[in-house]
Amino acid sequence: MIEVLSKYLPEHAVEPCFVLIKANRVHLKIVNERQTRHGDYRRGISGKHEITVNDNLNKYRFLITLVHEIAHLVAFEKFGRKILPHGVEWKMTFQRLMVPFIRPEIFPHSVLHLVANHFKNPTASSDTDVHLAFALKQFDERKPDIHFIHEVPSGSLFRIKNGRIFQKKGLRTKRYECLEVGTGRLFLFNANAEVEIIPG
Repeated sequence: MIEVLSKYLPEHAVEPCFVLIKANRVHLKIVNERQTRHGDYRRGISGKHEITVNDNLNKYRFLITLVHEIAHLVAFEKFGRKILPHGVEWKMTFQRLMVPFIRPEIFPHSVLHLVANHFKNPTASSDTDVHLAFALKQFDERKPDIHFIHEVPSGSLFRIKNGRIFQKKGLRTKRYECLEVGTGRLFLFNANAEVEIIPG
């Protein structure tokens, strides 16, 4: 298990993550990318704690996702199954489990202060924290034709992963207003959404 974890986690996070997995009897599966989630926790029919994490995550995102899912397990075990999945009990648990990892041996300087700030009040997904999500994405392997939406020139057309085409309009508070070409409907995109610019 340690050998497998060392492929996906920062070096100094491997041992403490292994201890967390073992202490909570986690059955960890590393799976192919899912568009809708980075990870998942469920308690199987047999009572086994099953956690899945996407295999395409960079090591810092993998760490946050793994601890996020273990926090679900620990919170449910401690407070009962009727708590909200991302309620107060989960937030407190997630904060407590993440504190030992928020140090410079694990997170690079460019990300550390953003991680520390996020965990003052963690959200259901770190993707909703635009600054942290953008900083973490700098460590992803990015194809040369993929851009963040804030890099797309205003008025340009772009394509998202499912093939739908949009035209970038203006900035509304923190998100970009974009017109779907096929339907004429307006949608809001986070600044760090990854898209493919359509030339011309």
